Amino acid sequence: MKGIVRIIGFGNLDRGDDAAGLLVARRLHELGVESEECSDPLSLIESWAGADEVIIVDAAVTGAHPGTILVQDVDHDTLSFFEGRETSTHGLGLMQAIELARSLNRLPQRIRIYGIEGQLFEIGVLPSPEILAAVESLAQQLARVHSPSEP
Repeated sequence: MKGIVRIIGFGNLDRGDDAAGLLVARRLHELGVESEECSDPLSLIESWAGADEVIIVDAAVTGAHPGTILVQDVDHDTLSFFEGRETSTHGLGLMQAIELARSLNRLPQRIRIYGIEGQLFEIGVLPSPEILAAVESLAQQLARVHSPSEP
């Protein structure tokens, strides 16, 4: 048995490419896949309570080409493509929320993070075309794996 899997889109709709995770969650919902939206890093810890596996989608900044999709399993030691990001457009970042959950012994058994490389994070700008294409691609990929099975 697979256990409880939660897909959480993380981001900020008012900051351009930082909306990537939220847009993936919304697209998954349109495709019939259960997903949640979260804009508050501390709420993440509550949103994954009881889950065995958590998939988080967020914008990333690594220097890769905008729209690149990065994947990282949290091995309870490191988050390589989020290293060095002390803050984010959320104030407290995803890495800090995971570290807080680790210190509180509230991590699920498995966390997989999908980061979509962004470039535009100013207040009031729309997500770039590269991010919108990556949102659709990742949503389709996740839907193939996590769609409810037919009886």
